[in-house]
Amino acid sequence: MDQRRRRRRRGRRQTRRRRKRNLLLKMIILIILIVGTIAALLLWKKYGPSKETADLNKYYGVENDNQLAIVVNNQIIDSKGMITDGKAYVEYSVVRDYINERFYWDPNENTLLYTLPNGVVSVGVGSKDYSVGKEKNSEEYVIVKAEGSTAYVALDFVKQYTNMDFEVYDKPSRVMVNTETGSVDVAQVKRDTQVRYQGGVKSPILTEVKKNDKVRVIEDEGDWKKVRTEDGFIGYIAKRSLKDVTKEKISRDFKEPEYTNISKDYTINMAWSNVTNSDANSGILQLIAQTKGLTTLSPTWFHVADTDGDLESIASTEVVNYAHQANIEVWAAIRDFDGGIDSYDESYELLSHTSSRTNLINQLISTALSTGIDGINVDFEKISEKCGEHYIQFIRELSVKCRQNGLVLSVDNYVPQAYNQQYHRKEQGVFADYVVIMGYDEHYGGSPEAGSVASYDYVKNGVEQTVKEVPSEKVISGIPFFTRVWKETPKTDAELAKAKGTDNEDYTMNVESTAYGMAEAQTVVEQVGVTAEWDDKTKQNYATWEADGSTYEVWLEDAESLAPKLQLIKDYNLAGSAAWRLGQETSDIWDVILKYVN
Repeated sequence: MDQRRRRRRRGRRQTRRRRKRNLLLKMIILIILIVGTIAALLLWKKYGPSKETADLNKYYGVENDNQLAIVVNNQIIDSKGMITDGKAYVEYSVVRDYINERFYWDPNENTLLYTLPNGVVSVGVGSKDYSVGKEKNSEEYVIVKAEGSTAYVALDFVKQYTNMDFEVYDKPSRVMVNTETGSVDVAQVKRDTQVRYQGGVKSPILTEVKKNDKVRVIEDEGDWKKVRTEDGFIGYIAKRSLKDVTKEKISRDFKEPEYTNISKDYTINMAWSNVTNSDANSGILQLIAQTKGLTTLSPTWFHVADTDGDLESIASTEVVNYAHQANIEVWAAIRDFDGGIDSYDESYELLSHTSSRTNLINQLISTALSTGIDGINVDFEKISEKCGEHYIQFIRELSVKCRQNGLVLSVDNYVPQAYNQQYHRKEQGVFADYVVIMGYDEHYGGSPEAGSVASYDYVKNGVEQTVKEVPSEKVISGIPFFTRVWKETPKTDAELAKAKGTDNEDYTMNVESTAYGMAEAQTVVEQVGVTAEWDDKTKQNYATWEADGSTYEVWLEDAESLAPKLQLIKDYNLAGSAAWRLGQETSDIWDVILKYVN
């Protein structure tokens, strides 16, 4: 009996111990599950994809219900547009800078212009009507609206003259404008996923995309691709969520206007003649008689009298007739300096008013036709950065009138540099018949240091940079018939101290120069009794001497120096050469030129 009792007591104790073990095991498992769950939640929180959605108004920069966000190709534009009467309008600056640079807005006369090959489209603020040359047209909507000083242009109107398409979306209100051409990279979405603001699952969601949706691929960034959706969201999709990138050709039903040009069937041998008054015209005849193979004469006959666009002319029918008898064309030069207007502000005032440009162009064409001139050569050298868009519009408008009247339009340009991009050489190459590089004044009157007027590398660089923007068969390379004799005198201590903190701080010499024609410069060298030696770097004959405590230097222009510059015409298949200026050359120069322009 006692034995059975003891066995029962042992059994009860064992049962209690098992229960305790089971309970402890369950508690351990529970703790492990809790810890695992917490760890999983922490890992998910750290590495799992975020469901946070981006503030789309902030993303697009939309501040109120009246604003229309603008996406052009792969860029969200800071400027905004608006929807009015069911039509999308965008700021003029957006049209000019991102969609079609040929649209031009005149804020002084509240006129929007677009230059076609044989006419200018013109529309005023608040109007449904517009003109193309003398033809009147009308739309069902207001084409240009103004709010304060800001002009807004209807995208439907812009599309008439632009290879583009666009679509308007809401939530938020935005327009997706596409002007891309050719082939672009696209990919299909493999599965429903999200486009995120940045690459990474923690970045806020911009929008959802569905399986088989198509996206434009912009950049490849590791495990993520930067994409643009068809409705204008630019963000990131995980690479694993996209099918392989393929090329897609963009095709639209748009015909680009053809801007025809006059092209001579010979290599141009042109020279400018600097004429300062009517009496000086008689001297041109003798200068022409001394040339060989000259095809084109450009006398400086035209100046802009005032900012209203009135023309000063000393054009001579006698000279034109004489030139024609010698089988030489006359492309009269018009300048915005050295007579009449002569400052950056005046050129800006002239060109920023459509009525002033029109007045000048009409007088130019009328005078050219009445005098029998064959072409117009534009030599505007007072064009500031802010004047650039007005200047190129002047060239566009002038090209229309020249084209209509069979006049050759040539435009003079500095050697391309970062600081003169406002001349819009590429656009000149479309509208003008010829683009002339003034391949000289590398070191100019007033230069703080002595140097060549036109070293070989300087001229070559000008040609190379220009033909990147302008068809080579339209490019004329300008060469100098002059050089400068430089005088350098060490600055005094007082002068060095005064120069501290100025642009001239690094220059220790006072520099003066005098411009000479070829024969005159050679005479200067001979008179001081020195011999010029060939400098292979500049490809010029160089001479230097000391006198009266100063150092004199000259890089001569002569038959030897012009030959390698003229060779560039053949090397780059250029249209020809132009020389500044007639009368400064030696007689042997024409034989040298003929070797390269024939």
